[in-house]
Amino acid sequence: MISSRRLVALDIAHTGWQGRVSPLEELRALDRFLAGVERRAFRMAQLATGQDDEALDLVQEAMLKLVERYAARDEAEWGPLFHRILQSKIRDWYRRQRVRSRWRVWLGRDEDGEAADDPLEAIADPAMPTAEHQVTLKEASAALDEALRSLPLRQQQAFLLRAWEELDVAQTAAAMGCSEGSVKTHYFRAIHTLRKRLGNHWP
Repeated sequence: MISSRRLVALDIAHTGWQGRVSPLEELRALDRFLAGVERRAFRMAQLATGQDDEALDLVQEAMLKLVERYAARDEAEWGPLFHRILQSKIRDWYRRQRVRSRWRVWLGRDEDGEAADDPLEAIADPAMPTAEHQVTLKEASAALDEALRSLPLRQQQAFLLRAWEELDVAQTAAAMGCSEGSVKTHYFRAIHTLRKRLGNHWP
C-alpha cells in the first residue's frame, strides 16, 4: 500500500529535517500533502509504466527524495518539486527499459507485454446508480486509459500535470525539465489527440 510507504517518508522527515526536529505542524502539513498526492501520483506512474509494482516503487522513491531534500521548503513548493522528481524518475525508468529491451532483443528473448490490472478500478463508486451507467463509465474509462497510454511520454506528462494536477505552465515546465513553449506544444498535441480519439466517449 502506498500509505504505508508514505509513513516511511515521514519517518525520514523526523530525523532529516535539515538537522533539527521538525515541528508537529510541519509534519502534519507534509503528511497532508503526501496523502493528497499519492493516488494521483501512482496513477501517473502506472499509466507511464503499465506495471503496478514499478509505479509504486517510483512513487515511493519520489516521496523519499522529497522529504530528504525538500521537507523544510515552503509548503507551496512541494507540488512542483514532487512532480519534477517523479517525472524525472519516470524518464529514468524509460531509459532503463530501452536498455533492457535492447539486451532482450540481442539475447533473443521476448518481452512480457501483459498489462497489469488497475487497482483503482476495484474500488466501488457509490455515485454509480445503475448497471448501464457502470458499463458506460467503464467503457469510457478504458478508452481514456488506452488513449493516455498511447500518447508519447512527454505529451502524457504535460497533459496529466496540466489537466489532472492543475499545475500552471511554468510549474509544469519545472516539473518536466523543459521550456514553457515545449509544455504548450506537448499539451496542445495531447489535447488534439485525445479529443480525436475520445469524442464518442467524452463529448
